[in-house]
Amino acid sequence: MSKAVFCIARTRSEAELIVNDLKSAGFSPSDISVLFPDTQGSRDFAHEQHTKLPEGATTGAGTGGVIGGVLGWLTGIGALAIPGLGPFIAAGPIMAALSGAAVGAAVGGLTGALVGLGIPEYEAKLYEGKVKEGNYLISVHTEDREQQRRAREIFKRDGAQDISSASEARPST
Repeated sequence: MSKAVFCIARTRSEAELIVNDLKSAGFSPSDISVLFPDTQGSRDFAHEQHTKLPEGATTGAGTGGVIGGVLGWLTGIGALAIPGLGPFIAAGPIMAALSGAAVGAAVGGLTGALVGLGIPEYEAKLYEGKVKEGNYLISVHTEDREQQRRAREIFKRDGAQDISSASEARPST
């Protein structure tokens, strides 16, 4: 059964180190997700931003900015608004979960999307709180125990916090 391994990175440089090491270990950009608050209005992370933030919507995800550096290697990067939480930058499978039409107040915004990805509700709430504080949520889709072990090893070596894993329900794209 597929699992996702999750962690929290405290800084952009820590997140970039983790993503770079996952890349070097052979993980695909389509299997790595990163989520963080857009506290700078995307000006530090995006070369161009076309996002529109419709009332109460989490749309605009597919038209977000292009993130430079290591994070620019990831797929599906965009800016979005999560009702009640504000603007975020997301990349990878988590982008599909957050930009889905069902996400919103009815399913609990970010916590609901994370639960939908297979994270237990308690951990989803913990991750939501950490992301709201300015941290980076990183997850990697794994196919087997060896990939899970490698991902956890990278997270630990690179200083990540709150490392966990969950059986995965990958969002449809």
